[in-house]
Amino acid sequence: MTTYGYVRCSTESQADDGNSLAVQQRMLEGRCLQDGVTMDRIFVERAVSGSVPLGERPQGRELLAVLKPGDRVLAAKLDRAFRSASDALATLEWFRERRVDLILLDLGGNITSGGTSALVFGILASVSQFERSRIAERIRESKRHALAERLYRGGSIPFGWLVNAERKLEPDPNAAPALALILRLAGERVALRRIQTVLFETLGVKLSHVAIGRIFKDAKIRQGKEVPTL
Repeated sequence: MTTYGYVRCSTESQADDGNSLAVQQRMLEGRCLQDGVTMDRIFVERAVSGSVPLGERPQGRELLAVLKPGDRVLAAKLDRAFRSASDALATLEWFRERRVDLILLDLGGNITSGGTSALVFGILASVSQFERSRIAERIRESKRHALAERLYRGGSIPFGWLVNAERKLEPDPNAAPALALILRLAGERVALRRIQTVLFETLGVKLSHVAIGRIFKDAKIRQGKEVPTL
């Protein structure tokens, strides 16, 4: 069995909150002394942001590469080792599958096996789900803001719009009849595929039913209205 330590700081001097590299190393050495084991190697991650997943950090990647079944990894705190709850959850499952023990001092000990493992995994799974919902909410808010301000965020230009000199979207007058027809029929809850057919037969405009649904939804977002299900 080989025992590894892992410490990380976002900046070279992060001592105010007790997260300095020296403080973390002393904590790990104290735990090894308590357990009567020798720390064979310590991986020191200097000035690496916690927003980077463990497996993408230089020392983190090297640590994961050398682990073998039966090895132990010590870290001072959950937030020193992982980017987020979802990152922790995935990495801990990877550790368990390879029978590698992870001891997190701030959580009381071994969290990949033993009595606290199920509790920790349950908490991390709940937090991970919350994180995903918050990310999705921020994406929706960003899209609402861009639509409200008519900001062009790159990529293909939406049907019915042009990009002006200020990199903002402005209505394309040539597309006005098609947009009016889409909004009227969608507002009357006509099926999207039916709107697709009417649009082509009356105006010669060819759009997918998915694009038509997006046009209607984006228009309602700009107006601050809820979008009915079609």
